[in-house]
Amino acid sequence: MSPSAASNGPGLVPRRRLTAARRRRQLFDVAIETFALSGFDSTTMEEIATAAGVTKPLLYQHFASKRALYLELIDDVSSRLLKALAEAASGETTGWRRVLADMQAYFLFVLQNQSAIRLLFDAPQDEELARGLHALEDAMASFVAPLVEADIDDEHRRVVAAGVVGMTEGITRAWLSSRRSSSVEDVHQEVLRLAHRAAELAWGGLRSLRRDV
Repeated sequence: MSPSAASNGPGLVPRRRLTAARRRRQLFDVAIETFALSGFDSTTMEEIATAAGVTKPLLYQHFASKRALYLELIDDVSSRLLKALAEAASGETTGWRRVLADMQAYFLFVLQNQSAIRLLFDAPQDEELARGLHALEDAMASFVAPLVEADIDDEHRRVVAAGVVGMTEGITRAWLSSRRSSSVEDVHQEVLRLAHRAAELAWGGLRSLRRDV
């Protein structure tokens, strides 16, 4: 019997070590919940390690500091959200369908990653730490801009895209602060309705755009 099997007791299946990638994913997920619950300033690396069931030295093997971990979390959430938006729009052939598909993908991502979204929206009053939300807003605006099917110049298109992102963020904040617990199916339908309303609002504005006189 191997030492690892013996350490788990007779008849028990040996515990397998997580791969580095899976361990990192686990630490990300635990850190998101911990930061979202307590905030950046009040959260310690020891608390994150304890919640993840690892030692603090192991946590520091993956992340040099709490600040480094937080910044990587922001980048991870942003990249996953942008990937979801890109995949949602890729199969659509009309402007309306792309806008609707992206709104649905966005709000479903919010539903499934509420702690991560709160982490983005409640960034500390620290220029470096707050950059994650600003970078995501810029990236989303860059993603939305090509969807604006109107006879306007690139600068106008960029302003409009930023406005759509800001509107969507405002709707998200309002929904997260007002929603009540309900069944999974009810919440899912609520999110789809919210996405449709946001898409109609955005599409109505986009269709009215005209080149500056």
